[in-house]
Amino acid sequence: MANEQCCANAPTLSSTCGAGHVEEFGGLKTYISGPSDSKLAILLVSDVFGYEAPNLRKLADKCAAAGYLVVVPDFLHGDPFDKSNPNRTFQAWSDAHPIDKATETAISVVEALKAKGVSKIGCAGFCWGAKVVVKLGQHPYINAAVVLHPSFVTLDEILAVKVPISILGAENDQISPPELLKQFGKALEAKKEVDCFLKIFPGVSHGWTVKYPSDDEEAVKRAAEAHQDMLDWFAKFIC
Repeated sequence: MANEQCCANAPTLSSTCGAGHVEEFGGLKTYISGPSDSKLAILLVSDVFGYEAPNLRKLADKCAAAGYLVVVPDFLHGDPFDKSNPNRTFQAWSDAHPIDKATETAISVVEALKAKGVSKIGCAGFCWGAKVVVKLGQHPYINAAVVLHPSFVTLDEILAVKVPISILGAENDQISPPELLKQFGKALEAKKEVDCFLKIFPGVSHGWTVKYPSDDEEAVKRAAEAHQDMLDWFAKFIC
């Protein structure tokens, strides 16, 4: 079931935005930015609006500037959610893009990165993509994970994560409210087997890290804070 926050503030997609380029990688069209010979990589998994979202690509370029090879695959296969289409509900769209299938495809991307000689991989997911990252993190496919305003992630799924994980949430989030995320954090801390970090950002709503209006200085600032927290987490474990 969709929550309105999940589908709000749809970005204007662009196939040509960003400083990187698009090529076939791991079986998917993929936006790639950063040094191609880097041994350290970041995999970004989009929200329901897909890999052509300008703010997501800006973030990919920001990660690339830190020295990472960054890949943003089209896990939605050219079919991002279109809120303006009255003939297709979110549920119908979601049924066409099952998380388990996306996770299998993500494993192929990870394998392609390792085949290039990448030695460490960090993975970050946004909204819909956060659940994919959690699934990946339940196995030794990646070395560190960040989930930003996750959607429909359960406590059992979080407890199964085996890699260091950072959880960045919004104060105003109906999908993953602060109370739930704090429960995640407490459970991980009690487990003591996995490094974890939890931060609830005040005054922001679900999706604030990639669906902010670029002309809103305060919104850009709040998103940038989350982006830096993400980069700091990767700097700690993807090095």
